[in-house]
Amino acid sequence: MSSISITLVSNYMNHHQLPFCEAVMKEEDVDFTFIQTQAMEEERKKMGWEDYDGLGFVRYLYDDPEGARALIRDSDVVLYGWAPEAAAEIRARAAEGKPLVCVSERLYREGQWRMFSPRGLVDKYRNFVRFRDKPYYLFCAGAYVASDFSLIHAFPGKMLRWGYFPQLRRYAPGELEKIKDDAQHGKTIEVTWAGRFLELKHPEFALRLAKDLKDMGVLIHLNMIGAGDKDEECRCFAQENGIEDNVTFHGFLPADEVRGIMEKSRVFLFTSDHGEGWGAVVNEAMNSGCAVIAGSEAGCVPVLIRNGVSGVIYNRENYDDFLAKAYAVITNKDLMYRLGAGAARTIGEIWNEEVAAKRLVPFCRSLKDGKDPMRDAAMEGPLSPAPVLKPFLSVPVMRLEKTVSGMLSTGGGI
Repeated sequence: MSSISITLVSNYMNHHQLPFCEAVMKEEDVDFTFIQTQAMEEERKKMGWEDYDGLGFVRYLYDDPEGARALIRDSDVVLYGWAPEAAAEIRARAAEGKPLVCVSERLYREGQWRMFSPRGLVDKYRNFVRFRDKPYYLFCAGAYVASDFSLIHAFPGKMLRWGYFPQLRRYAPGELEKIKDDAQHGKTIEVTWAGRFLELKHPEFALRLAKDLKDMGVLIHLNMIGAGDKDEECRCFAQENGIEDNVTFHGFLPADEVRGIMEKSRVFLFTSDHGEGWGAVVNEAMNSGCAVIAGSEAGCVPVLIRNGVSGVIYNRENYDDFLAKAYAVITNKDLMYRLGAGAARTIGEIWNEEVAAKRLVPFCRSLKDGKDPMRDAAMEGPLSPAPVLKPFLSVPVMRLEKTVSGMLSTGGGI
């Protein structure tokens, strides 16, 4: 088998990119390079993100612009994410009909009405639409990406599911259950929320839940990991509502410590709205065997979670629905354990860097050989055809008094 050169261009290497890159390099006869286009922001470093300097397979556009541009021009296949600094080279490659893949989150997070911007349409035509007949494909990092791109008639029949692939952790049989059992104190359930304390991520939902459950006699210990604009507001809420003893504010932690807390938790809360392109913490929480309760608007949710099987999806930004479904999960041990096990299987078997890398390489070989890579696309998981799922997914709302069985019978699957 002949060697193939694959180059991935993105803003910077991080702990969500590294496992996938390393998995690609393990594939046979692959010459892989990552081009970093900008230095990591200090804000990210303060959040616990590691600056991966000195990796042998990483080239830096700002240190060696000519070498990086040559790789973009000459590699057999190029994938690119957020990389405006390399936009001219990417467009030139597309114009020449060389195999190219755009890895994108949503175009119109604030609403698809924004597609009517004349300036925006010109920009989308320049970067995507005019190359619709070239070997130029779209990897959709989010459930609603295909819908956005279909509006501008880009990538017809060439859109595939993709995402982010944090490090997959493998556990011995019973290992995760023992970690969670050892961490539990009496009837108190360990619950985790992680992210920046921003409006779009709604950390206040998690704190309101802790208060409301306590008022109903259901005890949880809530781990709040992160910080941000709403930090003081969240801490004040905990004090004013008498839940300080039920909540631990950890601040930002290194990625390994976050995973350690997830492994001890039974439930993970993901409360981001449509402003969240993907949400890699959900991958990590599912891999850690958490029962995830997630809002329907964030990009990863309809991709990773099958409602009632590998997690529970609540409707948009509806707090009452969130409360009802969280109550149903947290007060039903069998359901909570079953959802956690389903979540772990989803990541362990399908949505991980190993599967993504093993599927990417033959996809790229088909592109290099001038074949249609869609003919052999998987039926599910990474590099399966991306459905045009119109924003925003609507799931049945659950009243608090409804039974768990009623929820599951109406919840369906995504």
